[in-house]
Amino acid sequence: MNPYIDHITIQVTLSTHGDALIHGTAQQLGSLNGQQLKDRLFAWHEASFYGTALEIKQVQDIDLILLPAEQVLPFWADPQLLQHMEWSWAEEASMLAQAAPVLMKCIDAKRYLPSFVDFRATGRLVWTWDEAGLEPHELNLLLEASEIDEFRQGLSAAFSACVYDRWYGTEEAAADLRREYPQLFSRAGIPAAGLDAQSWLVAIGWRTDLAPFRPALQLLEPEEEHDSWRLNLVLQDKLDPAALYPVQLNEGGQALGAWPEAWNGHAAERSASWLERLRSVLPGAWLTGSPDDLLSRPLGSEGAWQFLTQHSLRLLEAGWQVLLPAWWEAARRKKPRLKAKVKPEEGDSQAQGSRGSSLFGLDSIISFDWRISIGESDLTEGEFEELVARGERLVRFRDQWVPLDPALLAQIHRAMNGVDKEQGLSFQDILHLHLTQDRQDQRGKTEAQAEAEEPEQSPDAPVRLEVELNEHLTKLIAQLGRHSELPLLPQPAGLRAELRSYQREGFSWLSLMRRFGLGACLADDMGLGKTVQFIAYLLQLQESREAAQASSLLVCPTSVLGNWQKELARFAPSLRIMIHYGPSRLSGEAFQEAVKQADIVLTSYATATLDQELLCTVTWASICLDEAQNIKNAQTKQSAAVKSFPARHRIALTGTPIENRLTELWSLYDFMNPGYLGSARVFQHRFIQPIEKDGNGDRTKELQKLVHPFMLRRKKKDPAIQLDLPDKNEAKIYIPLTPEQSALYEQTVHALMERMKQLEGIARKGAILSALTQLKQLCDHPVLLTQEALPLSAEDGWDPEDRKRSVSRSAKLERLLDMVKELREEGDRCLIFTQYVGMGLLLQQVLQQELQEPVLYLNGSTPKTARDKMIDKFQSRSLPPEEQPNVFILSIKAGGVGLNLTAANHVFHFDRWWNPAVENQATDRAYRMGQTKDVQVHKFIALGTLEERIDEMLESKQQLSDNVISSTEGWITELSTEELKDLFTLRQGIGG
Repeated sequence: MNPYIDHITIQVTLSTHGDALIHGTAQQLGSLNGQQLKDRLFAWHEASFYGTALEIKQVQDIDLILLPAEQVLPFWADPQLLQHMEWSWAEEASMLAQAAPVLMKCIDAKRYLPSFVDFRATGRLVWTWDEAGLEPHELNLLLEASEIDEFRQGLSAAFSACVYDRWYGTEEAAADLRREYPQLFSRAGIPAAGLDAQSWLVAIGWRTDLAPFRPALQLLEPEEEHDSWRLNLVLQDKLDPAALYPVQLNEGGQALGAWPEAWNGHAAERSASWLERLRSVLPGAWLTGSPDDLLSRPLGSEGAWQFLTQHSLRLLEAGWQVLLPAWWEAARRKKPRLKAKVKPEEGDSQAQGSRGSSLFGLDSIISFDWRISIGESDLTEGEFEELVARGERLVRFRDQWVPLDPALLAQIHRAMNGVDKEQGLSFQDILHLHLTQDRQDQRGKTEAQAEAEEPEQSPDAPVRLEVELNEHLTKLIAQLGRHSELPLLPQPAGLRAELRSYQREGFSWLSLMRRFGLGACLADDMGLGKTVQFIAYLLQLQESREAAQASSLLVCPTSVLGNWQKELARFAPSLRIMIHYGPSRLSGEAFQEAVKQADIVLTSYATATLDQELLCTVTWASICLDEAQNIKNAQTKQSAAVKSFPARHRIALTGTPIENRLTELWSLYDFMNPGYLGSARVFQHRFIQPIEKDGNGDRTKELQKLVHPFMLRRKKKDPAIQLDLPDKNEAKIYIPLTPEQSALYEQTVHALMERMKQLEGIARKGAILSALTQLKQLCDHPVLLTQEALPLSAEDGWDPEDRKRSVSRSAKLERLLDMVKELREEGDRCLIFTQYVGMGLLLQQVLQQELQEPVLYLNGSTPKTARDKMIDKFQSRSLPPEEQPNVFILSIKAGGVGLNLTAANHVFHFDRWWNPAVENQATDRAYRMGQTKDVQVHKFIALGTLEERIDEMLESKQQLSDNVISSTEGWITELSTEELKDLFTLRQGIGG
């Protein structure tokens, strides 16, 4: 049982963090253990849960109770003690008991402030009491309590901890403090160097400056040529900032001068610290001699530069008001700009023609003169060198001050030395510089306005070389950038078609790009007539005799080679066409002679790769790549081959200039304008990395500016295009047979002709109809004839290579796949009609695998319920993307009538029906009431086959009457053997 304790003496030691270490002794027992002391001293102390939450520490076998810093002052200001006991406070405990009530009074009344001493020493925010709010006796009491250094430090820490706990202990309160005094918490903060405590409190916004003025340092620029820069100490009227009163400081640092009498007291009180504050900021060399020497001594150009660029900033950070010349804020932002000013005659088409060439070209050399722009001043190279030779940082030039930073001057010299002025700049350099400089944005801001809005540039940033165009190049580049404002050329007389307005614009643009030797990409949507625009371009070359003694070369996929041959013959019969394709193609001198007699040479990508050396022996008037996405991979032999062919003009035709990645765009431009976008490595670093990986919007805009002048892309959705298109646009796609198809086709015809020698009557008719079906199936895909058990799904073991081989066996299937991919990228939908179930299944499987989306197939065996569901799903616009079918394959018999499929705006006739009315009925599944888009109809025709022969008959209506053709195919069985041979025999050429 504990003995009775009736008197306790308390001893306290304050730690540097403000915590109180408490020890108690009793008269009868001596030192009390920690539990005994907690039970008695904190019996009524609610904040420590009546002592239970307090920690006991042992030091040299003595128990000490640790009272946290935030609880020290509240406890000692009003201790709730057990009344039946006597208490006495030893030394520091007594001082704490006297100081605590005074300090708590300050805390409760919010008479505290940030400690300038602590902030200057450590940069930390520590609270201290505001002595201005204390009574004299209270202040004396605190001064006495603070005579012991360790005790004063602990008392200050306890005070600061209590302020935090009492007023800023919650997140909301701390946030309020940060919002009210942001300078205390910003990373930069308000530096204490050069300030006294009062100035610092004013600077952070804690105290209000009651003085009617602000002390300021004013930099005065020379008024006359031989005058010097000077510093002036002035008092600035807070109510009228334009009112400045010069100040002189005497030896004691007191301010002297003429200002309103009411200011005298404030000036006398404040000026005592000004000199010391200035000494802490300005360099020591400036502070020798009397105070008056400091503020009136002349400054050279170097001293003024240092003050403007360094010391003024340090003064501002130290809380001084600094008054600089009005022009400095704008001038310091104006980094010298190096300009290449193009000479007046450069780019003049007449002058260019006098040099012996009508082509300008990216490699053309442009003469220029140097200009150095600094602010509103535009200096010649000679004037700039004169200024630099003066060796001054600040130079008056044409009535304005020009800052000349040696580091920037050195950069300008390096930039100038990096260009051989005698050699000039290439037009490619000029174009790059113009397109990527932003001296005047699209809203029409002047150069000065744009510059004023720019953020201040780092002196370490490299000087940017700019270009100042002359009248000729300004007009040219404006035409390149604004396609709709191009001068339109008249339609060539030899063109057998009426160009629509946008097609005339495209053909004129191609011709303009040729005139200036610039590669061009015509990237219109599928169905807008890229073919006829290029044909018009070829005719314009022929009629202007610009391409005399030189042929043009067209490289295209094998599947469209025949189509180009047909379209050229249809729209431009005056053009002499040469086909360079197949085993019988020419080589050597025979090739060279044949090329001289041709206006246009057609070849395939595969042949161009095989015959690269041969095709490189000709300098082509122009080279055009159709379906130019075929060179999207720059690493392939195919891409390298077509890029190696010499040509005076390069054109790319594609509906999909970028399919997946920016490397494809680079490869396209590397063909059109080699070197324009830099090497593949440079392009990767400059654009691909920032755009594809980092999503850099500025680099995206820069790339758009660079590629825009060389690409003309119109979409069917463009308002001007939609108004100009017919409601239904039909196109025939002529496609050659593959070698496998050709061989099987000839075998089938030969076998039929042999049987015709022996058969008569019904047997003869049956053999003809059977052979007719076989030949039509062969035009679609060999597998329909060979009856191979092709795997039709991945589950059957059909891998991508199998699919690729199966597709390559049919040129029709290859072409369809390319076109469907393109229209799907545009968000369009399509119908595909075929009369063979096997072909429909094959199309469905191939397209599903390639498009990675559901593809529907409807034929005569499809139940009505399934048929209705297919139609509903295809017409729907509310299904999730992974469930929405966008391609619908139909049997022409089962799906050719009675269906409303207006969700599609493309219709493909994969194989031909002999009755035009049946085909038109099938087309009308999409082209009917409810259709909101223009409908594109694509009719596939196998070149050299009976499909082409029958199409010619239907087109010309020769030998056959409409009613015969529209009834059945029976009329073919009535033909003589010789007529059958003429109808069925495969024509030699691209298809054979």
